[in-house]
This record gives sequence, structure tokens and C-alpha cells, in this order.
Amino acid sequence: MSEDAPQLDLRVTLYPEPVLRRRAEPYEAFDEALAALVQSMFERMYASKGVGLAAPQVGVGKRLLVANHTGESEDELVLVNPTLKETFGTKTTFEEGCLSFPGIYAEVVRPESCTVEAFDVEGNAKTYTFHGFQSRVIQHEYDHLEGVLLVDRMSPADKQRHKGALGELVEAYRRARARA
Repeated sequence: MSEDAPQLDLRVTLYPEPVLRRRAEPYEAFDEALAALVQSMFERMYASKGVGLAAPQVGVGKRLLVANHTGESEDELVLVNPTLKETFGTKTTFEEGCLSFPGIYAEVVRPESCTVEAFDVEGNAKTYTFHGFQSRVIQHEYDHLEGVLLVDRMSPADKQRHKGALGELVEAYRRARARA
């Protein structure tokens, strides 16, 4: 990533903002604007104490995600125009949260491993196979690129348990739209 790429002041887009429901569009240009967005997304992800962030979560309807499952700089991962090629392994249940659903956590079942084809920020094609927690992070962020949200992965019991918090997010969105 370019150290001198301009910083963008990104904010996390909250449910039920429509950009979160749309399938993201592919990137065509691997340029300084993309590098700047990637750098700013990492800053927002870390500031928000997240381990992954998809472009729709910052209001950008593009096929881009950043992730760091350990918090160590050498584990930063950028996937541009990713395609989830395969999921495999034992299905495991794990409590997931989402920056677009602050304070809401739900048990989500996902396959233990996945293979993804993507480009890096310079436009180089890569194939990755992820396992365990890192695979879960990538699958969660990939869902965002497809317009699939945490609420869609919740069990009926979790939806009921979080009914009030989900309703508050919807009401806050309605109030913000009314003021705009």
C-alpha cells in the first residue's frame, strides 16, 4: 500500500442502509484511489476494533474487503474482486459480531475452510485457502459483498433476542433519512 495515499474519513455504514443490501460491483482500476480507500478502510477497521471490513460497510458499493484476523501488521489482507470458489470442512458455530450491527452478536454456522480467488491492491491475481477463524472472517466479509448480512445468518431465537436492538437501528436510520 502507498504510504502517501490520501486518508479518507470513513464512517461505518449501519443497518439497514441500502448499500449493505446491494451486491457490490467489481473494481476495474487498480490505482491510487483504490490504495487510498484500502488504507482508510484499515484505519477505520482498527479504530472500530474490527477484524474485517467490506467496502459496502463504509458506503462504497465495490467488491473490496480488508481483514486482519490477528491484529499483527504482517497479517493484513486485501481482497479486491474476490470470488468464493469453495467452502469445505466441518461446519462450526461461533459467535459473530458486525461493525454494521454495533453491540449485536449471534451464533453463526459456517464451514471451517474456504478457497478464494482475488486480486491484491496492485492488481495481481491470487488464490488463497483459509482455515478456522481467518476463514470465518473472510466468509463474513464476503457475505457483505453479496448483500448478505448478520441478521440473515441469525437463528430465529437470535433474531428474537435482538429484536429491540435491530428495531433501534431501523428507527435511527428512519430518523436520519427524515432529517436529510
